Amino acid sequence: MEKRIENYDVVVIGGGAAGMTAALYAGRARLKTLLIEKSLIGGLATYTSEVENYPGFPEGIDGTELMKLFDKQFRRFGVDVKLTDVKSVEDRQKYKVVSTFRVDYHAKAVVVATGGRPRMTGARNEAQFCDKGISFCATCDAARYTGKKVLVIGSGDAAIEEGMFLTRFCREVWVSVIHDTGIMDANEVAKEKALANPKMHFLWNTVVDSFEGDDMLGQVVLKNLKTGDLEPIDVDGCFLFIGYLPNTKVFEGLLELDKRGYIMTNEDMETSVPGIFAAGDVRHKTLRQVATSVGDGAIAGYMAEKYVDEIETLEKDILKEGKVLVYIYNAVDEQDRALLTKVEALHKEFECGCDLKVIDVYKGDRMAKILQAPAIPSLMVFKNGEVIRSLPCADASSIEEIRKALSC
Repeated sequence: MEKRIENYDVVVIGGGAAGMTAALYAGRARLKTLLIEKSLIGGLATYTSEVENYPGFPEGIDGTELMKLFDKQFRRFGVDVKLTDVKSVEDRQKYKVVSTFRVDYHAKAVVVATGGRPRMTGARNEAQFCDKGISFCATCDAARYTGKKVLVIGSGDAAIEEGMFLTRFCREVWVSVIHDTGIMDANEVAKEKALANPKMHFLWNTVVDSFEGDDMLGQVVLKNLKTGDLEPIDVDGCFLFIGYLPNTKVFEGLLELDKRGYIMTNEDMETSVPGIFAAGDVRHKTLRQVATSVGDGAIAGYMAEKYVDEIETLEKDILKEGKVLVYIYNAVDEQDRALLTKVEALHKEFECGCDLKVIDVYKGDRMAKILQAPAIPSLMVFKNGEVIRSLPCADASSIEEIRKALSC
């Protein structure tokens, strides 16, 4: 089956807080924008019944309701939305290809906001009680368990630190640990503080066998790994902190990922591939909250807009019919400035045969990255939109090499 091709300025992959914010910024900049979400607009925030730490809602707000407001706002700016799964993403330099089952979307810029998902225990009835007693974020949900008894699953840094945070609100915090007595995966400082906390109680050598209750979770049945005995624990809520899995499988081999699979970016949300940005929980970062996702999405959307502007400038001035000589340099470097004079003299020799474009990287090197400049300074010759010569330009010998290329 031959796929249909549709062209966009920006394609945003993921419909959570980060993705919707990026789409809002791109759409408001009057870019032709598409947001692709494979399942539920709103992402993980829709599983939180009360968000109390998002500014502007002093009484808190239901996570689903908050995401509905996000949804309503970004659609005001003409953003297209497709509910489908992305099969692959390719970088073809001049544009990116976002492939779904039936359509290939060609985009000048892509924002990856695919988020992640908490690692689940796999125990019986788990899905039934998600957001009905099973939570994944103590910062988000601790207040609702004020004066109550909760169970934490896990013993890593997140589990123990979030467990200690829960003791500020809860009457009792019980912790199910898979290891022998006294052994945790958390750092030693957190471990010592947790063991000394009178509100924290540990259940060693245990894993979850099942979650039980009526409409809401009321009991977690633990299994002792040494004896096989089942121990029912009556609780008001349960927090799972056994890991988090970023949705980055489709980007393996394309983008730089850290050892856990999160996308590496700089502070401008730029990934290892020019024109592809990442925002929200999918990227390597310290704090994963709706507020931080919104910040990421705003930056990613803004930078995507700037990238599209630069691509359009390149297409107009450099990636066009005929020959173009491009000198990429740093204007504050004395040697680079001296070389510019020689480049201008070289251009005069071929004045009728090519254009000269000068790119200064002093305030930003994105244009140089897009063109894949070999160094700073460098000389590049384009013919009909394709690079025919690309040389680091450290001395006059490079000028002679370019002269030969221009003579062809």
